[in-house]
Amino acid sequence: MNVRNLIFGSLALALLAALSLLAIRHAYQPKPLILQGQIEARQYQISSKAGGRLEQLNVRRGDQVVAGDELFRLDSPELEARFQQAQAGVEASNALKQEADSGARKQQIQAAYDDWQRALAAEKLAQATYQRIKALFDEGVMAQQKRDEAYAQWQASLHQASAAKALHDMAQEGARSETKQAAQGKADAAKAQLAEVQAVLADIHIRAPRSGEISAVMLHQGELVPRGFPVLTLTDMQDAWALFQVREDHLDQFVDGSQVEIYLPALKQRYPFTVAYKAVQGDFATWRATESGGDFDLRTFEVELRPAVTIDGLRAGMTAIIEPQA
Repeated sequence: MNVRNLIFGSLALALLAALSLLAIRHAYQPKPLILQGQIEARQYQISSKAGGRLEQLNVRRGDQVVAGDELFRLDSPELEARFQQAQAGVEASNALKQEADSGARKQQIQAAYDDWQRALAAEKLAQATYQRIKALFDEGVMAQQKRDEAYAQWQASLHQASAAKALHDMAQEGARSETKQAAQGKADAAKAQLAEVQAVLADIHIRAPRSGEISAVMLHQGELVPRGFPVLTLTDMQDAWALFQVREDHLDQFVDGSQVEIYLPALKQRYPFTVAYKAVQGDFATWRATESGGDFDLRTFEVELRPAVTIDGLRAGMTAIIEPQA
């Protein structure tokens, strides 16, 4: 009985020793490198140069659009009014130019005088407005931006009054070359202002800059849209890539232009990707040396890989895994 127990005990000790040696050997073997990243895609924030109310929204999240599709339309009565003012300015400046070309008359002199007086009145109003806003700013109840805007408007009206006076003086002197040049310049400026308003007005109809999927809708029909505020996000899955964070001692596995097999769990398949770009991450992403005797830090790099083939069903945010091949 004692002999049997001794044999069983010896066998148990031998098995335990073998398992211990196997565990130690496994612990000291280098672990295979498995990296996890994700799929990214190019996104475009769709906004307008004009501000207004969102009159019509033609898409919803998840819709597929092609380049040129109308996405939304704005309603801006203020911009329409500016357009009408610019048109009136062009007509008025053209009339002044014709008068200058035809020679100075009493009616022209009177019109120039009226323009001068109107500009003087505007300058006085702008100056008074600036003084009031400056007083409020000095009291700490008005933002500096408002004061600066009022000052700029005052200075602009001051120059306009000076220009109007010059036109009046030239009209009194007669139709000289300077008068014609000033009238021509005013006509050109009015046309340029009209062209500027027309360019902004055309941007109330927003179309897709390229094909893609509507991935986000920030504002909805009837809401106010500030100028330049993104209304939609357009994702172009034709411009997608896989993004990984790789420690610099593993960068030799990612040679520029080389292909790497990436497993996409969502699609349950592996696909070839091409190494396209590598960039060092900030200090916050530094990996500390953990081996004995290490006296330096290992940096982390961002590695971008582009699909080498078309991948049906690829979506931004999908998990991407690089694992050793058997």
